[in-house]
Amino acid sequence: MARLKVTQVKSGIGGKQNQRDTLRSLGLKRISDTVIKEDRPEIRGMVNTVTHLVTVEEVE
Repeated sequence: MARLKVTQVKSGIGGKQNQRDTLRSLGLKRISDTVIKEDRPEIRGMVNTVTHLVTVEEVE
């Protein structure tokens, strides 16, 4: 199964509470944090909520 490499590039400060919660749920705590997640609809939805704060790459 494909995986997604999600990297935080902007701060969640000043954003909506649900966007900050989504960053935390993805496991991102600070700028340039990177996590590898399975490519599932739930993860895609969370990434879609914070597209302006993260970059996404497909791995494998």
